[in-house]
Amino acid sequence: MMSAIHQMSAAEALTSLRSAVDGLTSAEAQARQREFGPNQLVRARRRPAVFQLFAQLTHFFALILWAAAALAWLAEYRSPGSGMKALADAIVAVILVNGLFSFWQERRAHKAIIALQRLLPESVRVRRDGQLLEVPSAGLVPGDVIELGEGDHVPADCRLIEAFDVKIDNATLTGESLPQTRIADTESSDEAPAQQRNMVLAGTSVVAGQAAGLVVATGMRTEFGHIAHLTQTAPEAVAPLQHEITRLSRLVAALSILLGVALFVVGRFIGLPFRDNFVFAIGVIVANVPEGLLPTLTLSMAMAAQRMAARQTLTRHLPAVQTLGSATVICTDKTGTLTENRMVARRVFVLDEFRDVAGGLRGEFAVGHRRLFEAAAHCHTLHPGQGADGSPWHGDPMEVALVRMAHGALPGVRELGRVDLKPFSPDRRRMATLHADGEGFVLFVKGALEAILPLCNVCDVAGGGSAVTDALRRTIVQAEAAMASEGLRVLAFAYRTLSALPDREHFEQTLTFAGLVGLHDPPRPEVPSAIARCREAGIKVVMVTGDHPQTGLAVARAIGLAQGQRPRVVTGQELERLSVAQLRFVLDEPELVFARVSAEQKLRIVLAFQQTGAIVAVTGDGVNDAPALKAADIGVAMGISGTDVAREAADVVLLDDNFASIVAAIEEGRGVFDNIRKFTTYVLTSNIPELVPYLTFVLLRIPLPLTIIQVLAVDLGTDMLPGLGLGAERPEPNVMFRPPRTTTQRLIDVPLLARAYLLLGGIEAAAAMTAYAFVLHQGAWHWGMPLHSQSLLYRQATTACLTGIVVAQVANVYACRSETLPVSLRGLLNNRLIVTGVAVELALIATIDYTRWGNAIFGTAAIPWEVWCVPVPFAIALIGFDRLVKGRRRPRARAQIGSPTRPIAPARS
Repeated sequence: MMSAIHQMSAAEALTSLRSAVDGLTSAEAQARQREFGPNQLVRARRRPAVFQLFAQLTHFFALILWAAAALAWLAEYRSPGSGMKALADAIVAVILVNGLFSFWQERRAHKAIIALQRLLPESVRVRRDGQLLEVPSAGLVPGDVIELGEGDHVPADCRLIEAFDVKIDNATLTGESLPQTRIADTESSDEAPAQQRNMVLAGTSVVAGQAAGLVVATGMRTEFGHIAHLTQTAPEAVAPLQHEITRLSRLVAALSILLGVALFVVGRFIGLPFRDNFVFAIGVIVANVPEGLLPTLTLSMAMAAQRMAARQTLTRHLPAVQTLGSATVICTDKTGTLTENRMVARRVFVLDEFRDVAGGLRGEFAVGHRRLFEAAAHCHTLHPGQGADGSPWHGDPMEVALVRMAHGALPGVRELGRVDLKPFSPDRRRMATLHADGEGFVLFVKGALEAILPLCNVCDVAGGGSAVTDALRRTIVQAEAAMASEGLRVLAFAYRTLSALPDREHFEQTLTFAGLVGLHDPPRPEVPSAIARCREAGIKVVMVTGDHPQTGLAVARAIGLAQGQRPRVVTGQELERLSVAQLRFVLDEPELVFARVSAEQKLRIVLAFQQTGAIVAVTGDGVNDAPALKAADIGVAMGISGTDVAREAADVVLLDDNFASIVAAIEEGRGVFDNIRKFTTYVLTSNIPELVPYLTFVLLRIPLPLTIIQVLAVDLGTDMLPGLGLGAERPEPNVMFRPPRTTTQRLIDVPLLARAYLLLGGIEAAAAMTAYAFVLHQGAWHWGMPLHSQSLLYRQATTACLTGIVVAQVANVYACRSETLPVSLRGLLNNRLIVTGVAVELALIATIDYTRWGNAIFGTAAIPWEVWCVPVPFAIALIGFDRLVKGRRRPRARAQIGSPTRPIAPARS
């Protein structure tokens, strides 16, 4: 029906739906409601809150921790009093606290989204039983006749049967920045429903005029519903960070189990009793699981999300913080994101002279061309009232811009009473208003140049008039073409002075041409610098808009997105004809603009970029953007102008609708990836000094240098706040001069593991074991001598081992602040959270070492001050050796900061 009803006359359309101009009867409407259902979108069911919480407690890394807790409980069962129960309880607490925090973070972001305004109206004026009634929009059915006025949202897809100077804002569905004229006449074209001049679609709004529409589709059968369905069924991308965490979980599980089994075999080989050997193997497995990594990771992303919120970016899902930093391609909408989403008069042409509106219209020029500005001030259908942009006029944004220009040029512009109006129509392509002017009248005409210039025989010039010759016509037409090439919407103005009230049918004759005015939706002033930063960062920016190709290209040039002589512009019709291989080659173009694209086509563009290996961020505000937002690796919706459908589909919401905020968020996201590597290195490093004591216990048959509860003191106590400090590091200065990380670059790679386990961890293990041996030597212990676990010497020795780890970790947190820069260049006091964390870490270990309750809980005892000096040389050595390694890596790191022309998206592995 939708494909043919626009080609029917109004009477035929009514007949085809068994309706009439007066609408349906209430009984018929109820019958159709039962048949077609309510006029509502069927929303995809959200997972119940309990399932969302369950998901936070059962992801892969959480399962690893659950397994570690189960093993610890089993070990406690086999060997009561070993301390494994406390470890198991602590791990479970970590899982629960982390899961609850992540659940709360996502629920809070979701509530912020649903608090934003809804798009479809709650009630509508409908003709039923010969009366005009106001009914809930959900009660509309096909065949209803509704009335629409200025400011109304369209509740269903309608074929107009009456239209009076109607203009529709289609931006939410098509991305067009200018209001579109709608008529009630029959259309013969085969274009999409949104382009049919006698159709208005659900989700759009009436900018000007009055209309009556025949409802032809409701609910999910509307174009709005079709896009909503496409959004709900679009594939949802998995965040790269989730892949990396799963990979890390598998790696940790494999290493832990492999090491535990290997040492169990060694223990059996050297004759260790089965029960002791079993408990020992479990202890090794659990010790190798970084219990503190999960809460540190979650809190780090949450802190980054808070920093992004301060920069006008709301994060709905925590992994989206890092995903945005991985983006290699940004597919951005134009209207409202790159531009200000408001019409502004930019340039004026009057007989061989162009003038920019900003600062160039006042004084003699404005007075000399007074009639042009009077025409702009009076030839409109605006109404007094608060406009959407705060102006005192309500109506078509383009007419508001013209009136504002006129009042700016002539602050004392005369108020002329309107006598008559001939409204704009697509056939005439112009409008006219007649006003009383002293003892006579003045007629103002506004519209397309080709509709006005043939009616003009005089051209207005300062101080008089000039006959319109063929040469002058060519000059005016060339001026219009020059303004249109800049992406301006060009309107012509003319006037006629009359001594008596003219015949209405013939008063648009012998006009005087007043001039041309070019309008546009101006680019946001901060966007060009943001585009430049994207180039420096190796991120490809592609404009994907529903607007006219010429308009899109003009904006692309204005913001620096298109700098070459021949940027590639692809329309939706061209895109429809491209094969998969042809589209792949198009995506390789360095400067690319897609225009007049539909929702399906935008989704196709996103999926095609992803198939090249790109990490794609998509911005959008309209219903037509929602499918692409959901399918993208990172969907970015607009918080002010964005529709509810778009915000629901997105991962991130821009609170200020500003493209520059995306670039700031990308910087934060890149910093998050770096920070995760930093605190992962920091956390994994302590695994080695926690593991080595178990190895020496079994292999060298010495008293266990570090107890289970002391391992917990490090993982969930002293390490936590410094680790958070690393997670809160500001992005490094060169982060936006680096290319995006490739899809083959892992969060946890061999260099990171080698640095954590072999270099930093090895030095820390040496520091801890040396401090342990120092205390045993001072206590005259020798190898083979039994040492009871409650003896003072044993407790002092394990305290020395624990203290050695903590002292070394103080040096390690500063070493981990950068993978390439030494401590001297990163500074010691410029991260207050790290400084606070180190202070708390030292205070905590002092409390564990020297207080009665600390000794009781952790099995420690006070140690002499000289024991603290033992690990200090190792901490200094850790800084020194790490500096040497970084010195060798720095030239390679500098080489990675290459030209912005490098390949954008290597193939996925």
